[in-house]
Amino acid sequence: MRIGTFLSGTGGNMGSWRHPDSVVDGAINFAHYQEMSRQAEAAKLDFVFFGDGLYISEKSHPNFLTRFEPLTLLAALAPVTRNIGLVATLSTTYSEPFTVARQFGTIDLLSNGRAGWNIVTSPLEGSAANYGRTDHPEHDLRYRMANEFVDVTEGLWRSWEDDAFIRDRETGRFIDPEKLHALNHRGEFYSVAGPLNLTRSPQGQPILFQAGASEAGRDFAARRADAIFAVQQSIEGAAAFRKDIDERAEKHGRHPSDVLILNDVGPIIGRTREEAEEKYRAISELVDVDTALAYLGRFFDDIDWSSYDLDGPFPDLGDFGRSGWQSATDGIKKRAREHGLTLREIALSTTTPRHAFIGTAEDIADAMQAWFESGAVDGFMLDCPVLPTGMTEFTGEVVPILVDRGLFRSEYEADTLRGNLGLVDA
Repeated sequence: MRIGTFLSGTGGNMGSWRHPDSVVDGAINFAHYQEMSRQAEAAKLDFVFFGDGLYISEKSHPNFLTRFEPLTLLAALAPVTRNIGLVATLSTTYSEPFTVARQFGTIDLLSNGRAGWNIVTSPLEGSAANYGRTDHPEHDLRYRMANEFVDVTEGLWRSWEDDAFIRDRETGRFIDPEKLHALNHRGEFYSVAGPLNLTRSPQGQPILFQAGASEAGRDFAARRADAIFAVQQSIEGAAAFRKDIDERAEKHGRHPSDVLILNDVGPIIGRTREEAEEKYRAISELVDVDTALAYLGRFFDDIDWSSYDLDGPFPDLGDFGRSGWQSATDGIKKRAREHGLTLREIALSTTTPRHAFIGTAEDIADAMQAWFESGAVDGFMLDCPVLPTGMTEFTGEVVPILVDRGLFRSEYEADTLRGNLGLVDA
């Protein structure tokens, strides 16, 4: 199985900064990120991942209020790691293809072929004001823009053939001009001449990641992504998601094996199941209900919950929800309806969700094995509620079990991220 990990400052839980084991300034602590990246590499994980966003408010996750620009962070981590992949988020809506091709192409060369780009279209409307724009493009339009953006970026990454640079001192030939290709793209959203002033890396081009769960997002992911981040709560849900992505990939002329699916997992590990449950309870209590309601409100246009009964059924909001968060809001409403949850329960469970990966190290390994061997997923994205302890426990206790069972590597198979993920050359 493939395993990557989010490195999100103090951890995935909104209250993680309050936990006594967290590094309270973790989101802007380079030594902290350096140590966790080395720890993940020692465990032979496939990659470390850094998220990003372009708009914040006082209701944002504490790790988002101040954090490193992720590509700069990847550049800093490249020379202090050797094998592990380095993946970061960057928005197509508020970037330019030529710049992005240079940025990720440079990271790919600095790391000798270990870079990955998580493609997002920026769901938060407030992002527009930070880029001098009056309007935030609507959801499906952002994905149309993203498709052309990736066309251009990949075209620029193919500017030079692998053997274009001769560098022959005797003959004076530095390049073979026949192996240099200008792009000359003229499209609906972008006009880019090229060529890119950068050679290809050992893996050809960075790995493309995507996490869209809406109709447009799934179609984009099935068409463009090498790997997809999924957030399914059950094996059955994961299997249905996999079937949908496989069918969409085939419609775009791709083989399903070309697209890896990695499901989000936030393991909480105890020496006993009772200890794991106590850890879950302690983590959940780091978030007070007012903070949880404010965070929940981000998905629903910052709705004022004060007129609703906290301990009554989750309100019937119809189709109401923030544009760009359709899959999230639909999932919240469905979960409330199917399980009869109150507003309080939905708010608290959104910040500290329950899942099948709470228990002993053996329990976690069993669950991961069941999901993987069912064919529903190709692996997992760790999103430990509290860092660094969550990852330390996972790499120290769960990974050895997976290795012993023949489910995970004991050594890296390749020098590039593409090779370690088992993907074909670009």
